Amino acid sequence: MATSSIKNAVYLNAAARYSTLVLRLLFNAALARILVPEDFGIVAVTMVFTTFFSLLSDMGLGAGIIQNKELSRDDVGSIFAFSLRLGLVLMGAFAFFSFPMAHFYDKRALVPVGMLLSVQLFFNTLNVVPNALLLKQKEFKKVALRILCACLVSGTVGIGLALAGLKYYALVVQAILDAVFIFGWNYFSTRPPMARKPRRESLDKIRSYSGYLFGFNLINYFARNLDNLLIGKVMGTAQLGHYDKSYKLMLYPVNNLTHVITPVLHPILSEHQNDKAYIYGKYLQVVKVLSLLGAFITPFFWFASEEIIRILYGGQWLPAIPCLRWMSLAMWAQMILSSSGTIFQSLGDTRRLLWSGGMNAVLVVVFIIAGLVEGSIEAVARNVAAAYNLQFVATFYILVHLSFGFSTRNFLKRLLPDLGVMAAVACAGYACTFLPELPLAGAFAAKTAAMGAAYLLALALTRQLKPFIGLLFRK
Repeated sequence: MATSSIKNAVYLNAAARYSTLVLRLLFNAALARILVPEDFGIVAVTMVFTTFFSLLSDMGLGAGIIQNKELSRDDVGSIFAFSLRLGLVLMGAFAFFSFPMAHFYDKRALVPVGMLLSVQLFFNTLNVVPNALLLKQKEFKKVALRILCACLVSGTVGIGLALAGLKYYALVVQAILDAVFIFGWNYFSTRPPMARKPRRESLDKIRSYSGYLFGFNLINYFARNLDNLLIGKVMGTAQLGHYDKSYKLMLYPVNNLTHVITPVLHPILSEHQNDKAYIYGKYLQVVKVLSLLGAFITPFFWFASEEIIRILYGGQWLPAIPCLRWMSLAMWAQMILSSSGTIFQSLGDTRRLLWSGGMNAVLVVVFIIAGLVEGSIEAVARNVAAAYNLQFVATFYILVHLSFGFSTRNFLKRLLPDLGVMAAVACAGYACTFLPELPLAGAFAAKTAAMGAAYLLALALTRQLKPFIGLLFRK
């Protein structure tokens, strides 16, 4: 029953997310040709800080609402009232913060950009409760349709404004529209009550669980965004624009393959939070799917990085190619690792999630600083990839051995055939480097065909093909 519901929800989420992915790639490809790296760099700097303020806006409340099955309607209304007050405070604080941010980066344009994005922050804060209720009610069809519609509306408007000459403001308005649209959709889908004022006893019901999760998200934010913060300051917004573009390209398959699964896992698996063996069994299936998908994507992005950048974004983004190539080495680990946080939450073990986040943050910070000392965005990208691979080992020791109580060695042994598949795809990619020079589209097609064929052959030889197809399509 649960397996079927997970798969149905995943298929719905996948259909919407992949349709959205195609739209976003098209929108980004168009914007990359209209705007310049400096425009993207200005917005990327600001988004680093809006992401931080968004963490303050959530505080783990959304996950706490999903996890706690005993919250009353009055409790939800009280939490919603708290989020409204919090949203107003954060909007004002971020608008004021725009001035020191602009001074720090010596970019006066960051003041109006920051003030405008404070509106996005307000609606993101208001959206925490309606979004959590939608997921708790397992309304995955509405969630899936919402993603697609929001992207279509905001992307179309963004391109129109860019063509009108609004430069980076086109990206800002696009982000604001996305937040307003999603909040409106979620609110009218769930109609949450709004208390006159928040009650402490309602917040206390989720405080412990949400507090550890908030601590993890806060630490993870700094670990994930320190590279953008420091590159923008040390190397300038143009270099940051190239780095940010390659980083986001790396995240496309990571987010759009793992995040069709992880959003539906917590609402469903939290129903079995006291049955570790059950959750572990379901999680092994998820890990297998993500691992085998990553076995193709990692070498493909390494060997086809130039074609990917040039096709999607054009010749002005060539400095992003080496960054993308190095970051691709972390894709396999990142795809599997991205699902771990949801499992910690489903187990109710946000305390150990916080531990793992602290260890991982130290790794990332040390490696980023070492890359900056070398003095290039390529060195930073290489070091970030190395840190993410080390995170993989540390996180799964905590999750599998300490939280689940199972053998980490046996867990990792299950992934050995997948590494063999990855090696076969990499060999095919390396063989493509000896092909005569081809037009851009021809080179991309040749690498896709060669590595795709090697992937399918390797899956068959390692006896992973049938189980893989079974995990994807078995009812």
